[in-house]
Amino acid sequence: MAQYVYDRQKMSEGLTAIIAGNSSEAAREWLQQRLEKAASIPQFNQTFTAIPRFTGKNMITVSPEQAAVLHQLVPGFFVHGWTLDRLIRVWWLLQLDAADKTAYLDTVEKLFLSAEMNELAALYSALPLLAYPEAWIFRTAEGVRSNIGVVQEAIMLQNPYPARYLDEPAWNQLVMKAIFTDKPLHLISGLDQRSNAALAAILTDFAHERWAAGRKVSPMQWRLLTAFVTDDNMADLTRVWHSADQVEKAAAALVFSGTSYGPAKTLLASDPALTAEIQSGALSWDVIAAKLTRN
Repeated sequence: MAQYVYDRQKMSEGLTAIIAGNSSEAAREWLQQRLEKAASIPQFNQTFTAIPRFTGKNMITVSPEQAAVLHQLVPGFFVHGWTLDRLIRVWWLLQLDAADKTAYLDTVEKLFLSAEMNELAALYSALPLLAYPEAWIFRTAEGVRSNIGVVQEAIMLQNPYPARYLDEPAWNQLVMKAIFTDKPLHLISGLDQRSNAALAAILTDFAHERWAAGRKVSPMQWRLLTAFVTDDNMADLTRVWHSADQVEKAAAALVFSGTSYGPAKTLLASDPALTAEIQSGALSWDVIAAKLTRN
């Protein structure tokens, strides 16, 4: 029995509908022909590699209804911003017979080992959909160490797999790698839910190193201290609160609004205007992310 943690058939159908709306008739006919030969592993692998040549690499469009279907089947799974070849490669992986666990794992692992950049991005994007999800934990942790931007983004951004399956050290490494490579933290699935005291300590140490070198710290990283404000890091957050950079101060305000730590609450109360912005929804982490993007 294939060990999928969701309805594979419905997911395949959902992706098929998106493919149909974004591909040519010739591309769909080619895929149908290849599907008839998919039982052969060599043929399966050849098709995975050849997909872009026969389908193209245009950016796909996804309706809200189609996105909702995918999200309902696998919460947090997104295909927005994908190219057609990535989408079809992910769909193609769902056509691989997973009944024989050993054969399935061997086939997919060999694809990882032989993949070029865009193939790797598709494979990592498919992590939430692969059978035997626990089998890909080590592969994911390895991928986090990649220096290829598109591969990093496939793992880190809008991918629910890492938050669900990585252990705390591997998760913390993913977040820090995202910070080092200037990835948009707000697009990391499970960012708030997987925040932890060890990561909060790592981030404060990182901030000290940046400040000592005369460099700035991304305001977004303070978000991860919200549940872990203590005497040990309050001085750092107070420094951010008193920053001349209004985005940094706003970040500190959001942290203070989400903590139960008394001194932080007192400091926030000293600025009624910021407090009101937070209460009204005019100030949020998404607003800060948008400001940083524009800058």
